[in-house]
Amino acid sequence: MSHHIIVVEDDKNIRNIVEAYLKKEGYQISVAETAELALEIADKETPDMWIMDIMLPGMDGYALCNKIRQTSEVPIIIISAKDEEIDRILGLELGGDDYLTKPFSPRELVARVKRLFKRWNPKTNQEPQPAKQMDLQAGDLQLQLGERRVYWHEAEVEVTAKEFEMLVILVQNPNRAFSRDELLTQVWGEDYFGSDRAVDDLVKRLRKKMDGIPIETVWGFGYRFRMSEA
Repeated sequence: MSHHIIVVEDDKNIRNIVEAYLKKEGYQISVAETAELALEIADKETPDMWIMDIMLPGMDGYALCNKIRQTSEVPIIIISAKDEEIDRILGLELGGDDYLTKPFSPRELVARVKRLFKRWNPKTNQEPQPAKQMDLQAGDLQLQLGERRVYWHEAEVEVTAKEFEMLVILVQNPNRAFSRDELLTQVWGEDYFGSDRAVDDLVKRLRKKMDGIPIETVWGFGYRFRMSEA
């Protein structure tokens, strides 16, 4: 089954070119000229990737990126004429995985799409894992690894892929202090390009979803999952 990509671009020519090149590679493409329309499309068919412009009519690309990251960790590529360093940093800090400045080569965009999918689905090329995996229990937090489910005080909590990976790392290493760089490498991958604020944002979301979860801030360093000694 081909990956579904939503392209959000108000320039018709660019939209058509991107759509044509990606369809040629076998991807399923939905196009939208506004963020609002794109979100309606996403409600009906969940995308595997977003490609979006920043300067859109109505909701801009920054707000769209931020809204997507509240519920999803799928890859986001930002394509924009805004080429200042601060624009690129802001886009990446709001959750973009890549940033391409206009004008750009459609072939380069296709190459970046393929690279992101390869990085995003590293497990698809691995041997199947044993069906039965050990679950993790840490106080009132339970992680069902096989089904990738999270329970907090026995109630299931919806989490994104990266939120789940972060929880697994922390719970498997109780009381160990992880630096932000370590967590970035382990959760986002070694070739992640962006700010370590992504770690702070992810922890903030976990704390919001699971009130009282014992993820402690190690000031000036990173985070640890606190567990009382038996």
